[in-house]
Amino acid sequence: MLFALLLQAVTPPPPVLPPAGPGQPPATFVVEPVGMALAGFDADGDGRTTRAEMEAGVRRSYAAIDAGNSGSIGYIAFADWAERWLGDRNALPSPFEVDGDGDNRITPAELQAAFRKVFARLDADKDGSLSRKELLTIRAMAGRTMGPPRKR
Repeated sequence: MLFALLLQAVTPPPPVLPPAGPGQPPATFVVEPVGMALAGFDADGDGRTTRAEMEAGVRRSYAAIDAGNSGSIGYIAFADWAERWLGDRNALPSPFEVDGDGDNRITPAELQAAFRKVFARLDADKDGSLSRKELLTIRAMAGRTMGPPRKR
């Protein structure tokens, strides 16, 4: 017992750490669903999607849904397309954005036009191709912390 007391007396106390403050919130990378589709249209695997690859990818994706080759699809079929290519039936662009003439049908030309607009918006350096960097958005998770919530 005397040995334990002596050992305790010579052991330095643990360092005092400053209290954990809020610090910098962790950043998160966000990809729009349409950005994921555009990345998937990269046919040659070079990490960039060109306008030509985008056009071909939109044609392929549309043909996969319009199996009867009717030349137009309704909003329910568009939701099937969105689920397959954008990851969710309610992902943007919505059928209302894509249906340029408002006839409740979506043609390949209307889908191509919608993708051209998105492509132009995302092509930050205006070089005619989309890099993975251009498809990412960095957002700070302000007010959020990683891990379980703290009790107060």
